[in-house]
Amino acid sequence: MENKTYIYLMLFKNLGHIRYALFTLGFVLYCVIIILNVLIILAIYLERTLHQPMYILISCLSINSLYGTAAFFPRVLSDLLSDTNIISPEACIIQCFVIFSYLANEFATLMLMAFDRFVAISKPLQYHNIVTLKVLTVLIFIHWIFPMLCLGISGILTARLTMCDNKLWKVYCHSYELVKLSCTNSLILNFWGFFILIISGVIPLCLILYSYVKILIICQRSSSQFRSKAYQTCIPHIVILVNFSIGIISEVTLSRIVNLEMPTWLSLFFSLAFLVVPPILNPLVYAFNFTDIRRKMICFIKPSR
Repeated sequence: MENKTYIYLMLFKNLGHIRYALFTLGFVLYCVIIILNVLIILAIYLERTLHQPMYILISCLSINSLYGTAAFFPRVLSDLLSDTNIISPEACIIQCFVIFSYLANEFATLMLMAFDRFVAISKPLQYHNIVTLKVLTVLIFIHWIFPMLCLGISGILTARLTMCDNKLWKVYCHSYELVKLSCTNSLILNFWGFFILIISGVIPLCLILYSYVKILIICQRSSSQFRSKAYQTCIPHIVILVNFSIGIISEVTLSRIVNLEMPTWLSLFFSLAFLVVPPILNPLVYAFNFTDIRRKMICFIKPSR
């Protein structure tokens, strides 16, 4: 980024003493996120009976939550206690990369979860031959690395922009907001961003919806016992999907479509929902709905004497 040495995060200005309350809230939330997701990862890693595709994908969600929030919370917490609230263009682009790769990884994992449940319900006898740990590892690697490569190219293109302004009305770096600050032609970057949105958001979401619709059709033709068991394993994934999708839609709508004035606190809530709510909700949903995970987590909290 040429012409601008630093980028100012303007939403931290004029917070007054409320910044200390926000810091305390953010610190508590981040600690809760770390504890819950680490417990999920340890429970699945240490319990050999949980070394199955569905549980491995659940642990991937927790790993991704720790990855995404690490780019957000430490920086925001330090900015809340700082009087300058500036970030270098290089650090800003890195934060954009991590946050948006977190989004892409989340959709990819949810897509693989839907695929896993579709195979398990539609082809139960062939499931263990189709969804092996080796196949799952390859799928996770491909669907995490490819969007990251695309986002890396986006970061390089963003770094080449000439900035006409350095005031960012966000509490974190957002690639589209950076593009709006530039005074150069960003047609190529906008096109590339649209391409990334299609491959990392729209296509996975369509495949997820297709899988669950097919599962619903199969369940309607099956016995009540089969239907009950299928719903029991699918509903937690659907809850996670709906929650994450609402957060993404809110953020995209706020940054690209909505031009209406709204209170700052409401704007912050909609723009941060996808970064704060899923990392807390995901482990809680799976802990409450999967007995094996819950039992192992309780063992960590209350070890037997």
